[in-house]
Amino acid sequence: MPKPKLSKSMTVEQFDNGYWYALEIKAFADDIGIPAASKLRKDELEELIKHFLRTGQVKSSERKTLTRSGIRDGDKGLNLKLPVVSYTNDKETKDFIETEALKIAPQQKRKSGARYRLNRWREQQIDSGIKLTYRDLVREYVRLNQVQGSFPQVKTPSGRYINFLSDFLAGEKNATRAQALKAWEQLKKAEIPKNYREWKKKYGKSGA
Repeated sequence: MPKPKLSKSMTVEQFDNGYWYALEIKAFADDIGIPAASKLRKDELEELIKHFLRTGQVKSSERKTLTRSGIRDGDKGLNLKLPVVSYTNDKETKDFIETEALKIAPQQKRKSGARYRLNRWREQQIDSGIKLTYRDLVREYVRLNQVQGSFPQVKTPSGRYINFLSDFLAGEKNATRAQALKAWEQLKKAEIPKNYREWKKKYGKSGA
């Protein structure tokens, strides 16, 4: 069955039951007239698209910091004292934060969802006018990885991936991350809600 296309006439349920890549989301957001679509994250655009599908009205993002100016932080040479000005969520930056975190907590294991929450924390701090350094990011990342138990479910469409992995690893006996990722690929292709419960109904008996 061919994958359905994003449409102005689709319902929110149809939107939620599909899986849309970032390029598709950005192109559709541009088509319906969402301002600064190219500067917004996928999860932000998904929320704005759902608002449009519910109401027929186009709404702007409430985020204040939509643009990065000047030289990227990574091009300046990442170090703990460097102010967070033009953050780039690339491999170099992720590896720097991981490496520095391990110096503080050598036995630390990356907790599912910690990076996502670090990025949202960083945006919230900067939007509030708080100046951060990369030392602040590393310390918050260490704290997030040391949180006991599972994080609260992420209440955004893009949070479905994080929530699914967490629920799959908790619900499937001796499950590995590789199995969780394989199951997520199955779920992405199915026109059903993107959560562990629905995956279990459809694929659980045959396994991931």
